[in-house]
Amino acid sequence: MGFPAQTIGDLKNLARRRVPRMFFDYADSGSWTESTYNANETDFSKIKFRQRVAVDMTDRSLGSTMIGQDVAMPVAIAPTGFGGMQHPDGEMLGARAARALGIPFTLSTMSICSIEDVSEATGGAPFWFQLYVMRDRKFMHNLIDRAKAANCSALVLTLDLQILGQRHKDARNGLSAPPKINFNTVWQLASRPQWCLSMLKTRRHTFRNIVGHAENVGDLSSLSSWTAEQFDPKLNWSDIEWIKERWGGKVILKGIMDAEDARMAAASGADAIIVSNHGGRQLDGAPSSISALPSIVEAVGDKIEVHMDGGIRSGQDVLRALCLGAKGVYIGRPWLYGLGAGGEAGVRQALEIIRKELDVTMALCGERDIRNVGRHNLVNPGVFSE
Repeated sequence: MGFPAQTIGDLKNLARRRVPRMFFDYADSGSWTESTYNANETDFSKIKFRQRVAVDMTDRSLGSTMIGQDVAMPVAIAPTGFGGMQHPDGEMLGARAARALGIPFTLSTMSICSIEDVSEATGGAPFWFQLYVMRDRKFMHNLIDRAKAANCSALVLTLDLQILGQRHKDARNGLSAPPKINFNTVWQLASRPQWCLSMLKTRRHTFRNIVGHAENVGDLSSLSSWTAEQFDPKLNWSDIEWIKERWGGKVILKGIMDAEDARMAAASGADAIIVSNHGGRQLDGAPSSISALPSIVEAVGDKIEVHMDGGIRSGQDVLRALCLGAKGVYIGRPWLYGLGAGGEAGVRQALEIIRKELDVTMALCGERDIRNVGRHNLVNPGVFSE
């Protein structure tokens, strides 16, 4: 692959050296004190596996389904903004890597590469698209229709970004796409000359799902004000009804952290929910996603498919989430670290690392089929019970 990496942590360290600080910090930070961001990772270590021996470990399978779609392992790439600023054409490369590994790729509304860019890069293969609820309903209709035209097979509706969390590192770094030119950003870019040279080879430097599609958005200043003003604080459950009707396909609701909200999501007619605190980038002081998962599975697990994201840094973390009832997990930062470290090859390596760790850990727990794992594979299945 051209670079040494045995773990997701190795890829993270490589990305830190190659990506300008504003974009690396965007991937590697949380809101306020970052307590929730840190808990997302550290709470996984509280879950202990039940090791089994003298069991048949041959013919193992990681194959499963997510919302009825066959997947090579129950892992999807999460929607993340600014992917194309970690590496040129980043979302296109990530989608190709996900397709090669047989897992879903979810494109963010706030991606650098557009829906059409990703569709072209994957030869029209299906991928998932993430949507925010915005005040400009005409633009939302347009996004939904573009996603349908691009053969997207699921719509991921994010519910936890009505108001932007306070993200100190992004503010200090002057985060924008493309970067604004001032002393702070010039210093950051000058320290990463290889990244700068590679970015000259692509025309994709801003939010291409928006520019050229939303009214009165043509330059950086209008784009900045548009995104700040567009997230709709009046979002409510009735919005899901018209979005689902307009879309007409599979709908996944992202940002569920409470059992009561999970029950309402199940009643909305959605196909799945994602237990998620937005990677610790919204409400600091909220519980970790993995600690919230068991109570939500208990509340709605027989009514709607439950997925989770937040803090996954290894295949072992994937297995822990599956043992606690998730039917699938999403990785955001790991694929961004791989992307920043080595483009498409780096993303593939991140996915291969997770696949291998998941397979080996499953085997050492005495299981051969990922669909059979559960609480019986844990020493302390009630670790997050009150």
